[in-house]
Amino acid sequence: MERKNAWLGYGARELKAVDQLAERYKKFISECKTERECVVRAIELAGQKGYKPLEQFVKAGKKLKAGDKIYAHIMGKSLVLFNIGRKPLEEGMTILGAHIDSPRLDLKPNPLYEDNDFVLLDTHYYGGVKKYQWVTLPMALHGTVAFKDGTVRNVVIGEDPSDPVVGVTDLLIHLAKDQMEKKGSVVIEGEDLDIMIGSRPVKGAEKEKELVKKNVLSILKDKYGMDEEDFISAEFEVVPAGPARDMGLDRSMIMGYGHDDRICAYTSLEAFLETDKLDKTGVCLLVDKEEIGSVGATGMHSRFFENCVAELINLCGSYSELTLKRAMSSSRMLSSDVSAGFDPTYASAFEKKNAAYLGRGLCFNKYTGARGKSGSNDAPAEYVAALRSILDENKVSWQISELGKVDQGGGGTIAYILANYGMEVIDSGIAVLNMHAPYEIASKADIYEAVKGYKAFLRNA
Repeated sequence: MERKNAWLGYGARELKAVDQLAERYKKFISECKTERECVVRAIELAGQKGYKPLEQFVKAGKKLKAGDKIYAHIMGKSLVLFNIGRKPLEEGMTILGAHIDSPRLDLKPNPLYEDNDFVLLDTHYYGGVKKYQWVTLPMALHGTVAFKDGTVRNVVIGEDPSDPVVGVTDLLIHLAKDQMEKKGSVVIEGEDLDIMIGSRPVKGAEKEKELVKKNVLSILKDKYGMDEEDFISAEFEVVPAGPARDMGLDRSMIMGYGHDDRICAYTSLEAFLETDKLDKTGVCLLVDKEEIGSVGATGMHSRFFENCVAELINLCGSYSELTLKRAMSSSRMLSSDVSAGFDPTYASAFEKKNAAYLGRGLCFNKYTGARGKSGSNDAPAEYVAALRSILDENKVSWQISELGKVDQGGGGTIAYILANYGMEVIDSGIAVLNMHAPYEIASKADIYEAVKGYKAFLRNA
């Protein structure tokens, strides 16, 4: 059962809307390349729509009413927004959930060293990556430095056109005989993904050592107030430098860093902020750490979301553990994450009847997992039927898909974690090519259809 290409249904008005949305999204992923940056921008956009911090409501002790708009974040890395609906919370919420972390290189706690007149930063890759894809690219440093005096400073190097860039080197082909005989997984070793950041020494005493490192430390001190020890209490992410760009002579696609999963995070956020007067309380949940198992205080396995819902129930004046459990189990969720877009160059990895295709709209994975559905949430048929009805009634282009052939691999999302509460959850999102590579590819039409679909879900689920 083949789905129609969404582009075929657009008139002049829709094409203009597609392009305008694409420009907003490109700006977002070009400027928000870390979880912290995503949270800051999301709060800024939410504030423009009247959203206020949860602690403000808690301190006031004011009873919640329909239409109240609330947000809360944890450690600046995960964010939840609530639009209070007309129905009691125990009747459930409509939840859009996505993650805002992406594969990257992180600096180690003691990263800086000099070797034969080069200064490098030692890294530890984050998430599932093909390590050979991350070499010979212009890279940028995005970081947060926490100093001992309690001050915190954000640092971005490599994004302004006047900035220098950094990067990982590779061995020239003329000397790569042994390297080229290795398996793809070890062509580049994890410990070899070190970032080159300098090669010019300062003038010093004849026998003085590490003069290039001394020069780099001088630059860091002058520009950012950093000493070498400050790396210990810093979080630096190494990401591809530069903005997302249109791809294709027809400008139908976007190539950029972090589509997984900021493309679903942004479309969820935009749909959420543009939707008001809800029957059920609407939720937009943007979380960290999905790429490494949703662990830690800012991952979906934490109690952050549950605790925020408990606070809302308390603000309604009727908190009980039973009410909290009813609110969670009665909810419906779209766990929004990217899916593997069919690539004709690698057609053998896909089963064509059940693949996701660029340009055919919002895609749904009834289950994900790896081989034999291991680790997946498998959405119930009744919930899938309800979503089909909502999408078709609202003229949303959508498709159903799997993540490649059965024994080829697989993947996961945050869906199974929320499903543990007994709520109805399904994986949905946007098909991308080059998933987990430094530069991924997505269709502008799918971005547009995702926003339409998420709005329809919030109003009707």
